Amino acid sequence: MVLFLYDKTFEGLLSCIFFAYAQKRFPDMILSATDQQPLFADERYVVDTDKEKASRVWSSLEKKLSKIARKMMMSVWISGLPETEMLLFRYIRKNLDHPQGVELNFGDADVLRVKEIAQQISREAHRIVQFVRFQETADGIWFAPIAPRYNMLPVVVNHFRSRYATQPWILYDTTRNRGLYWDTHTVEEVSFSPADLAELRLGKLEGEKQSDDEQLFQQIWREYFRSITIRERLNLKLQQQHMPKKYWKYLTELQQ
Repeated sequence: MVLFLYDKTFEGLLSCIFFAYAQKRFPDMILSATDQQPLFADERYVVDTDKEKASRVWSSLEKKLSKIARKMMMSVWISGLPETEMLLFRYIRKNLDHPQGVELNFGDADVLRVKEIAQQISREAHRIVQFVRFQETADGIWFAPIAPRYNMLPVVVNHFRSRYATQPWILYDTTRNRGLYWDTHTVEEVSFSPADLAELRLGKLEGEKQSDDEQLFQQIWREYFRSITIRERLNLKLQQQHMPKKYWKYLTELQQ
């Protein structure tokens, strides 16, 4: 087994590609130094990130792959799935080795898998945009917890930055305990303590952390939601199909 160790960055992964071709050694596994490593590896290489080499690999991909294919690659990267490194390595290698690239060869398992993951990421991004419910905090910041399957913050940040450009907000991923804070000028990464995280996962800020108007607005919104519901036509199966249940706990209208 040939093992590559890298720094878990995208530039680092591209550096692994450069290293593999330069050394003619191709990995069976790519891990970070903090990942649990196999006990037995015939060859083990630590690949340092080199931005210039990574840029050369990316330039080669720009010549072989369409903009859509490159975007799908980035979707796979941010998915955070365990298969990410080796899937992308094989995908990139196949495209570099083929004279015209293989991005449209959906008979290839890796090409098909990249497309599947990209579609899942796109679908979840659409739902995050649909189902985010902000709560106004006592200090005037809009706060919204989310619990996506994938690491969606990099995917949806531009939407919220342009949609709510003049309002400070925090979009917080309670699954990964990290969030993004927009102060109307820049976006910064933030995180909360484990004690605060337990509360955030409930989906509702405690009373004293809410603005004076927040509780009233939430009550009005819930009452409006109930008033437009025609109970005789309620179809839970159809509702869950369009609004998956995993999003419900962060929806104001479905909280008690």
